[in-house]
Amino acid sequence: MTLTSFGPANRIKRSAETHPLTWRLRDDGEAVWLDEYQAKNGYAAARKAFADMAQDDIVQTVKDSGLKGRGGAGFPTGVKWGLMPKDESINIRYLLCNADEMEPNTWKDRMLMEQLPHLLIEGMLISARALKTYRGYIFLRGEYTTAAKHLNRAVEEAKAAGLLGKNILGSGFDFELFVHTGAGRYICGEETALINSLEGRRANPRSKPPFPAAVGVWGKPTCVNNVETLCNVPAIIADGVDWYKSLAREGSEDMGTKLMGFSGKVKNPGLWELPFGVTGRELFEDYAGGMRDGYKLKAWQPGGAGTGFLLPEHLDAQMYAGGIAKVGTRMGTGLAMAVDDSVNMVSLLRNMEQFFARESCGFCTPCRDGLPWSVKLLMAIENGEGQPGDIETLLGLVGFLGPGKTFCAHAPGAVEPLGSAIKYFRHEFEAGIAPVSAAVPPLARPIVVGA
Repeated sequence: MTLTSFGPANRIKRSAETHPLTWRLRDDGEAVWLDEYQAKNGYAAARKAFADMAQDDIVQTVKDSGLKGRGGAGFPTGVKWGLMPKDESINIRYLLCNADEMEPNTWKDRMLMEQLPHLLIEGMLISARALKTYRGYIFLRGEYTTAAKHLNRAVEEAKAAGLLGKNILGSGFDFELFVHTGAGRYICGEETALINSLEGRRANPRSKPPFPAAVGVWGKPTCVNNVETLCNVPAIIADGVDWYKSLAREGSEDMGTKLMGFSGKVKNPGLWELPFGVTGRELFEDYAGGMRDGYKLKAWQPGGAGTGFLLPEHLDAQMYAGGIAKVGTRMGTGLAMAVDDSVNMVSLLRNMEQFFARESCGFCTPCRDGLPWSVKLLMAIENGEGQPGDIETLLGLVGFLGPGKTFCAHAPGAVEPLGSAIKYFRHEFEAGIAPVSAAVPPLARPIVVGA
């Protein structure tokens, strides 16, 4: 996993002024432990927040910064914080870090937790102070064993230094932090499914409202934020709103920087901290180095498996939520994947939909039954056994499983790449439709009402 700098030629060194998330990283990729982290100005923001800022001022600062969630949804962080109750009599509140990073082709949070565990802890400490939460949990993807080991060590270091536990920094504020490893379910990335899993229940999403800020873990007010989101908080508190906003490129409606990456058959697959507003072309050509020799770019996804496919001509779109929306999909996690010209789109989509179908919690009918149906149709088309009308049935499923049609956002994210693949590469799907003479009689085919 590589991390380079802002400059296309990689000649500009990472610094605190331009790379708030990654400037402390070691060149050898080893974790930054407490002594080194503090030598690099670590926990200075926490000391400032505890000594010089009222709790409501911390919330307002984060709101004014324009920080948005970095897990894919992009909800304004300060607004979410503002939903927590003001009633001082509610003395049990929770802060949850969503570290269940299971979006295929996404590994940004893993890097932060493995190499900068104290940055996450500091971000959670400041957030807990702002939200008046006395206990926090890092809900970690179970397969991230190195991250778990590093986070647990960092928690113990912080406790020993008086940065966690009772009477933190002499403020009278108490905050306990625990690392909780999950059992490996993609649906736990949805915040209420995460809460159910943390409580020992089946990881099904909950009906909203009530929202977690009112009724969360064990019925108490709860705030859930993503790893990268929380890691932005120390720099915002230390250096201020105006500086943070200045990091983004002109034209971007999202503020600050973002961990972005490119995978696939590119020359330099990796992960970089870049300002919001860079173009997909910069990311693809200047950082990822373009396609390897002998391959051509056929399509790309801007932010994980749950985002729609784009074509090479869309690379000039700016990498921020509104910029990617202009070309018809979502920013997602910001880690892009290049699809080369040797890949059959039907096979790729069959593989993706199998994953999404397996990871469905099974609570609502459209998702539980619709995703396996899409897999069966894609397998038939992949094997050249598709029947006339199968593509229309797939498009019908894309509509039936779209936003607002299911209990949570799992199914809409699952079918977004399917709809875009048919839009741009329909001929590859049509190639898998059997001749009419081999078609199954109409009465033996599934009927999709309204497709």
